[in-house]
Amino acid sequence: MQRVVVTGLGAVTPLGNDVKTSWEALLAGKTSAGPITRYDLERYPTDTKFACEVHEFDDSEFLDKKSARRLEPFTRYAMYASHVALRDAGLTLEGELAERTGVIIGVGLGGLRCLEDNHETLMTKGPGRINPFMIPVLIANMAAGQVSIATGARGPNICTTSACASGLHGIGTAATEIMLGRADVMIAGGSESTITPLALGGFNAMKALSTRNDDPLHASRPFDANRDGFVMGEGAGVLILESLERATARGARIYAEVAGYGASADAYHMAAPPEDGSGMALAMRAALRDAKLNPEAVDHINAHATSTPAGDMCEIRALHTVFGDHAKKLTITANKSQIGHCLGAAGAIESVFSIMSLIDGKVPGTINIETLDPGCDLDVLAGGSRDQALGAVLCNSFGFGGTNCSIIYKPFAG
Repeated sequence: MQRVVVTGLGAVTPLGNDVKTSWEALLAGKTSAGPITRYDLERYPTDTKFACEVHEFDDSEFLDKKSARRLEPFTRYAMYASHVALRDAGLTLEGELAERTGVIIGVGLGGLRCLEDNHETLMTKGPGRINPFMIPVLIANMAAGQVSIATGARGPNICTTSACASGLHGIGTAATEIMLGRADVMIAGGSESTITPLALGGFNAMKALSTRNDDPLHASRPFDANRDGFVMGEGAGVLILESLERATARGARIYAEVAGYGASADAYHMAAPPEDGSGMALAMRAALRDAKLNPEAVDHINAHATSTPAGDMCEIRALHTVFGDHAKKLTITANKSQIGHCLGAAGAIESVFSIMSLIDGKVPGTINIETLDPGCDLDVLAGGSRDQALGAVLCNSFGFGGTNCSIIYKPFAG
């Protein structure tokens, strides 16, 4: 079995359009929440009027204006982050390497904006006026497809669609391709952009979103006793995964090792986890088993923690189940307090941040915790970032349908 390492990073987030800017803003405790600008709130008066949007995005270095107009933001974010990550890894895909390089980009919902626009065309102008590019533009796998076309990667080309776990499942699946020798390099991550009337209206109908319209900066508050739902985010995170053998042979800079991957199902409910977090615990235990690590080897949890009343506490209970007495020694953080919930991109962006924690020896805090939920009796880092040398980081993502994913990253030690 091949060992898998990370040799490149790329990100587009509500905090910035590159890894460095996003990471520095995260450590500084900045938030990205603000009034929605992506659609007309007067025409579509959704209950939630704010989100964590990507701003001043410019991919003109890699994409011409005509092509950009034809693509949905989730595809463009994935393409940009992939180009940047490949450059960061020092890789150009040609010849045999191109044939041995694959792409797996997780996407939860795909091109909702395109779907909504064309539905309006259908209702007002008839089916003959529907955009002929509608289908190939909106489908979720177009992020991976366009990344492949743009980079020349000719290996496995796949989209993992598992709701809010899509991006982390994408990374885990990509790592498996390399472990089994099916590929030497994988462009892996997740992307999402669904700040649209239909998405906001749908999540509002479920009572899943915060409606703290008078104070959006403090609306995303994982583990806080007064949390009232998540805040929609968007963006992309991409890792360049490479076999250790190939990375060392070419003298590549290695950021971290993908130590273990675990996936599970709740087999319980379409949108709610079991109160004991048993499915989440199964995924974490599977990742530890895959990594051949004892629970005590993990120092930091990058929690899924979306800021919903039920989900956050289920994850805390699962951590108690998996880590026992060691759970109280874990440093826990929730990036969604600052970037919102980026849905299918969440686990990929949070993986980038998890790896940056390993590199810099810093754990970003969780902002907006004013009154810690009484049920949360673990070390949820609030009030700023913490300097901490880390042996291993566990990153969690959970999604509707009862799908759970955990990945363990650790420093590369030869």
